[in-house]
Amino acid sequence: MLLTRECDYGIRIIRALSDGQKKTVAAVCKQERIPEPYAYKILKKLERAGYVQSIRGRIGGYVLVMDLKRHTMYDVAYAIDEKMLVFECVANDDFCSFKFGDHPCKVHLEFDRIQERVVKELKAKTLCELVEDQILN
Repeated sequence: MLLTRECDYGIRIIRALSDGQKKTVAAVCKQERIPEPYAYKILKKLERAGYVQSIRGRIGGYVLVMDLKRHTMYDVAYAIDEKMLVFECVANDDFCSFKFGDHPCKVHLEFDRIQERVVKELKAKTLCELVEDQILN
């Protein structure tokens, strides 16, 4: 599957933090209806990508440090799961023995086309465009 549940949750975590306020994991999970065990794992990946910063301590939490105007859904999804693939043969040419030759595999070519289209669509809008209604309210 192309977008995993973790990718969905990652984008929703970014949405929850888009107001610029520091929030606890519990607050983010409550706002976005995300199970806490998932949230900790995803926040670690988002922090590694430089999209969020953790603030430790008794009054700790997470704060968004990415520029929503410069990043897209693709960026967040890629930070969560680098293998966002429609089908395995899109990433691994060895997997599809019919891809090359006199008669390339039309199924593989179609998966390639779909993969490119999905990536293009995920990159089409900035995160700011996706959450601007929330920021304005």
